[in-house]
Amino acid sequence: SGTYMKSAITQIERRFDLSSSVVGLIDGSFEMGNLLFLAVVSHFGARLHRPRLIGMGCFLMAIGSALTGLPHFFMRQWYISLSVSHGSKQLLKYDQKHILISTILTLDCVKDTGSSMWIYVFLGNALRGIGETPVTPLGISYIDDFAKAENSAFYIACLQTIMLLGPMFGFLLGSMCAKLYVDIGFVSVDSVTITPQDARWVGAWWLGFFVSSAILVLAGVPFWFLPRSLPIQGEEWNENFNVDQGNKEQSVLPNTHSVKLANISKGFLPSLKRLLCTPAYFLLLCGIVLKFNSFIGLLTFKAKYMEQQFGQSASRTNFLIGVLILPVVAVGIFLGGLLMKRYKLSVVAGAQLSFITSLTAFLLLLFHFSTKCDNVPVAGLTVSYNGTPEISHDEHSLMSQCNQDCACSTSEWDPVCSDSGITYVSPCLAGCTSSTGQGKNMVFHNCSCVSSPSPVEGSRSVFLGQCPRGPGCTRSFTSYMAVSVLSSFINSLGTTPGYMITIRCIKPELKSLALGIQTLVMRTLGGIPAPVYFGALIDSTCLKWGVKGCGHRGACRMYDSNMYRVIFLSLTTCLSGCSYFFIIAVIVLLRKQFRKEEVKALQQTASKQNETELQSPEMCHPD
Repeated sequence: SGTYMKSAITQIERRFDLSSSVVGLIDGSFEMGNLLFLAVVSHFGARLHRPRLIGMGCFLMAIGSALTGLPHFFMRQWYISLSVSHGSKQLLKYDQKHILISTILTLDCVKDTGSSMWIYVFLGNALRGIGETPVTPLGISYIDDFAKAENSAFYIACLQTIMLLGPMFGFLLGSMCAKLYVDIGFVSVDSVTITPQDARWVGAWWLGFFVSSAILVLAGVPFWFLPRSLPIQGEEWNENFNVDQGNKEQSVLPNTHSVKLANISKGFLPSLKRLLCTPAYFLLLCGIVLKFNSFIGLLTFKAKYMEQQFGQSASRTNFLIGVLILPVVAVGIFLGGLLMKRYKLSVVAGAQLSFITSLTAFLLLLFHFSTKCDNVPVAGLTVSYNGTPEISHDEHSLMSQCNQDCACSTSEWDPVCSDSGITYVSPCLAGCTSSTGQGKNMVFHNCSCVSSPSPVEGSRSVFLGQCPRGPGCTRSFTSYMAVSVLSSFINSLGTTPGYMITIRCIKPELKSLALGIQTLVMRTLGGIPAPVYFGALIDSTCLKWGVKGCGHRGACRMYDSNMYRVIFLSLTTCLSGCSYFFIIAVIVLLRKQFRKEEVKALQQTASKQNETELQSPEMCHPD
């Protein structure tokens, strides 16, 4: 359900006519809800029935997912906002001029109140974040408390690997729903004049949230039947122990468990001070925050980047991420853990492996700067009406001598493609005066703005939809995906060793607190702000904004591809690049600490040998 939210970001942005920064805020609401209860659940949850708390969390997540998709049934159908796109009404503007446009805008002013219902998407996502709170801390501690020490790490590694199946199916579900029209079942698909490649296409984003809700309900049921406690592996289970007799608050947990909880609660602030005053941990935390900001920004807007840069549909981008990238990440994480176990890598060796793999993946990602597609030629936006390349953010540039007598609206976005490969924002702005055909097969003729190298019939005609990108763009996209898959695999090899650094660079008694603080800081300084400022910078590259009823700005219809690429990739690489300075410092500190421990161990060994030699019979006096 979490990754489905990521896959549906573009659809939600278009359906509610939001900017990327606002939709980034919606995406960050999960972390907001999660952080509200993370500390409370982590602290008090261990004293309660942990499996049932997880089951309650699953049901709460199910309600949140259902609430996220619910606004669809209380909003007007999407096809009404596309009425300007229908050719018959488009051409009426030449007879009635502003009458049709003003009528449609007036209708939108009355019916556009549903766009504020994105608040329910925000609240539903936040509620899902609250429900997710007990799953990880209580689930991991439940496993760790009852497993053998040598088995616990293996179970957790398997759990983390299997957890990647969720994102994989989430993206596949997003791909399937993005293919379906948003009002499927209520509107005839034949009446829709746009394709999934169109900037106005909205898939059935709501459907996946109800599917996720149903799965979460089913997933929560088994947790209610798990016992509060289990026999500890390797210890004999007392068969005479009767749960029905005596207080159910008693369990087979070690007697020291409640004492540990009391000590931790009393010594929280001193422990926190010790933790943050550990140089290796603090520097590692800084590096992780920067890295996590880069990761969240990339994950949130990666599908959108593939759509805008390479002209791919939302369905195809989600499918490729789910089928190609996530499986190799799962394999990489498993192999990384296997390397740690097979070669018994020390904390320093693990840190070096994590650094090398991460840096190699980072260097590979730099190739993305060269894998690009040029801007689609759009008259008045990326090229002039005579075909000269130029970038314009001014809507007045959409007007030209060839369409000045047509009384066109510059706020529309009904792209049409000419034989010359130039896209026009609307048939009116292309100067068209007649049309033939119906639906998606509609063709507009006698377009005064379309260049005509010869007086051949149809050479001044345009077709519905934006012009497709050339074969060179397809090759660039193939290269982009190849580099993405390879870098994702290499980077994931260092995930498990990198995870172990946090555990081993601090005192054992601070392990739980260290992981909790790391999660808290990552989500506060990374999960919440990253989607917002990434979205705001993406918004700055917009060339053509959509317009809601009453003239309010809606979602972006077209971006400057070159500027989008530079800003998006520069931000992700700069954040990742800066994190390596902190990671290098951590490796240096760990090596020094490791050498000190080696020297200390050698001194202790030598001291014991001396004591043994002094006490041996051969060293005694003959008398």
